[in-house]
Amino acid sequence: MQFDFHSTKSIIVKRGGSSDLAKFIQDRNGSSVFIVTDPGVLSAGLLDSALLKFKSLGLHYQVYSEVQADPSISVIEKAIKAAQNCKSDYIVGFGGGSSMDVAKLVALLALGKERLEDIYGIDKVKGPRLPLILVPTTAGTGSEVTKSSVVTVSESEKKGVLSPYLLPDLALLDAELTLGLPAHVTAATGIDAMVHAIEAFTTKHLKNPMADCIAKEALRLLSSNLHQVVMRGDDIVARENMLLGACLAGMAFANAPVAGVHALAYPIGARFHVPHGLSNSLVLGPVMRFNVEVAHEMYAELGRIINPGLQGSSQEQAYQLADYMGGLAGDLGLPQRMTDVGIDAYDVDQLAKDAMLQTRLLMNSPREITFKDAVAIYQEAL
Repeated sequence: MQFDFHSTKSIIVKRGGSSDLAKFIQDRNGSSVFIVTDPGVLSAGLLDSALLKFKSLGLHYQVYSEVQADPSISVIEKAIKAAQNCKSDYIVGFGGGSSMDVAKLVALLALGKERLEDIYGIDKVKGPRLPLILVPTTAGTGSEVTKSSVVTVSESEKKGVLSPYLLPDLALLDAELTLGLPAHVTAATGIDAMVHAIEAFTTKHLKNPMADCIAKEALRLLSSNLHQVVMRGDDIVARENMLLGACLAGMAFANAPVAGVHALAYPIGARFHVPHGLSNSLVLGPVMRFNVEVAHEMYAELGRIINPGLQGSSQEQAYQLADYMGGLAGDLGLPQRMTDVGIDAYDVDQLAKDAMLQTRLLMNSPREITFKDAVAIYQEAL
């Protein structure tokens, strides 16, 4: 047995813990903080309590709130320049996956020793980076415990930076920050987290027993709380379970990488600006059904976590899981077909061509996905 497992050095789970952000930084000898977030987080007031503590403790801070979903190179470069101008000694990513991904790259590139175009891919980063704290406000991406950051480089392509340097020094999980999430965001990010757990467990490369155990516990937490948080967004216990489940799913796929669902979802997000979690859900059922031929035993094992009463052969149970996951978006009030988000048959060939560029993800698929297969999967998802 031989495998590697890496994760965030310190994880704090505490309701209301985001109010202590300034104290955490002060205790670590920080004096000036650059906070990366998005307009929605800022307007919702999620940072207000934390900023009051910065003021009371006399810590200088600057908030950069121009992050958009699927951040582009220009957004990242603006954030880096702003961080360099204010000469902060700590970087905080406060928000969803996009804000945290941008914060990771700011912490690394604000030092001016590396360039973004040189570090795409696996382990191209030389380091060092500035101290980094990540605070998720959605229960979805798990970016607070992953060594990756995703960049939209064109309307048809995303690239990833993968390096242990992108793991933060501290991840702070405060479920109170997720209480105000709209139902559709809660649903989409929750499905995203479930996809992370499923793809980590069934990945072809770098599969390891620690990631498997974590992925299964993540799926248990997520599947047993998702409907509740969509229906009752003020349930703090369910919210906390979702936040922990998303974190565990992130921890799993950081060490056993995601595959075909993400590879086919990325072009949907890049070309049609569909949120990442929803992009995943649109192709989830078709990709899983495509994989059943080789992954049915693993799918059946996961299916019994969600529904211990599953009956039939492993293939039958696998198809039941695929059908359940494929229908989950519709059950939760989200668009279920690609046509629902403005994609039609004319777009399929281009999407398939774009998906073939995601070689880093496709190589992890339990069953090889060719261009022809991708076309068929997209057609099934229409």
